Amino acid sequence: MEFLIPAIFSFLITSLSFFPTIKIANKFNLLDNPKVRLHPAHVQKRIVPRAGGLACFIGLLISILIFIPFQTYTPGLIAGLIILLIIGLLDDKYQNLSPYIRLVVQFIASLMMVISGVGIKFITNPLGGILYLDTITFSLNFLGVSIDINLASLLTIIWIVWVMNMINWSKGVDGQMPGIVTIASLILGLLSVKLYLLGDPVQSNVAKLSFITAGVSFSLLLFNWYPAKIFPGFSGSTILGFMIATLAILSGAKLATAGLVLLIPATDFAYTFVRRVLQGKSPVWGDRGHLHHKLLEQGLSHKMISLFYILASAILGAAALSLSSSGKLFAGIVIATVTLGAILWLNFFGGLSNQQGPDNG
Repeated sequence: MEFLIPAIFSFLITSLSFFPTIKIANKFNLLDNPKVRLHPAHVQKRIVPRAGGLACFIGLLISILIFIPFQTYTPGLIAGLIILLIIGLLDDKYQNLSPYIRLVVQFIASLMMVISGVGIKFITNPLGGILYLDTITFSLNFLGVSIDINLASLLTIIWIVWVMNMINWSKGVDGQMPGIVTIASLILGLLSVKLYLLGDPVQSNVAKLSFITAGVSFSLLLFNWYPAKIFPGFSGSTILGFMIATLAILSGAKLATAGLVLLIPATDFAYTFVRRVLQGKSPVWGDRGHLHHKLLEQGLSHKMISLFYILASAILGAAALSLSSSGKLFAGIVIATVTLGAILWLNFFGGLSNQQGPDNG
């Protein structure tokens, strides 16, 4: 019950918050209208509220203030959430914010966590031993001023920004993104409970924070399930991505565990990034080349695609809880290779599996 109550509470608060959020979105035109917002990644023609991040923020904030005792990282966590909410609602309203502006804001939100003391201070070497990153520093000359940069802080910012964008790029069909986040936060929560039972008292609050995130994202999943009553918007996806990235660090630098759970969207993210660069396009501008778009072209429904991502994340999460570091590395390489192969097949030969018309010969 110690960990179940925060999850149930965050679920209920977030669910109740969605009803006024939908009204606010309709009143202030925080809407996804395909006729107004022309975007190549659109997969449906309905007008849907976009401000799902507001309800997620309310659920997270109230639950954190009630169930999580003040920690050194609390100010940074709340500040980061507020920053992401503001830029997300602005993007929902005007729908034409530059992705570069949004990226800069993501770096600022990530910096809030570093300032509050959160950092990837070490990582487990899959081949044995531990790599301590907080002991490695290097100097950067900026406008004639020498700045000392700690490797742990730098990697923390990169990790948080990467996870936020990966999660944001995984909201192409209804239910996909909150389903992935629900599984990821549950796995990280179970990992923290395991560490807590093994004698690490700090993990109690991390477990509660993980299950709070799971409750919030599961509530969004219900409201975002096809046909969606509300979209998460940029605020919803980045707020939840911000939480997952932070939880992976707080749970004992378990980046490999989070990475394995998120392996399929991570592989899709990496392929999409490289593909856009090789095509001479900006990697931050959207298109219809994601894995979920290709699956839609094969005739799969929103529900089928979302269930595929949820089940795959759950299976990989269960494996992550039981595998050693070297086992996670091996499993990650195999699954990533298979996923990349499937993505390449769908991109280059996907049309061959489509049903042919009678006049196509």
